[in-house]
Amino acid sequence: MSDGLFLSFEGIDGSGKSTQARLLAEHLRGAGREVVLTREPGGSPGAEEIRRLVLEGDPDRWSAETELLLFTAARRDHLERVIGPALARGATVICDRFADSTRMYQGLSRADLRASVDTLHDLMIGIEPDRTFLIDMDPAEGLARALSRQGTEERFESFGADLQEKMRAGFLALAREFPDRITVIDGAHAPDQVAADIRARL
Repeated sequence: MSDGLFLSFEGIDGSGKSTQARLLAEHLRGAGREVVLTREPGGSPGAEEIRRLVLEGDPDRWSAETELLLFTAARRDHLERVIGPALARGATVICDRFADSTRMYQGLSRADLRASVDTLHDLMIGIEPDRTFLIDMDPAEGLARALSRQGTEERFESFGADLQEKMRAGFLALAREFPDRITVIDGAHAPDQVAADIRARL
């Protein structure tokens, strides 16, 4: 799976990472590259079914431990059916969230499960993105953006501002832990400026 380029976008809810993933995909396609734009949880039919289980419903529907198993199952299916084949044929894969989100949501912010997240990841997934763009955003602004979408996938947003604060601090700590892989991008600017910053860093 090393022939292609694997990029991921991370950040708190409402940080604009989905928009930036799409803009980068459009830019690279315009430059003639084959790009697979995908997301987690989801990205494959089986993983999309699991997405509905974990992102909808009551906040207390699942324990952090159960979420970890569900997300890992979704990621494995995604890897087998979408990410792996795309990288093998030399495509660029851009993924809206990957394992770093599980390290944060289930491994840090919902429970003290970071070691379990990494163990399962090493056992069942085994790859990291070549480059991860962390879109840094003020938690209050990000949460307001996320809630304004008024969609059905707001289970994690319903945990409130405290979780978003923990998430931001955790993501920034993760960037310090993996400085060669994770690039922090200031998400407070206009989307076009953020996109230009990402292209320059890439």
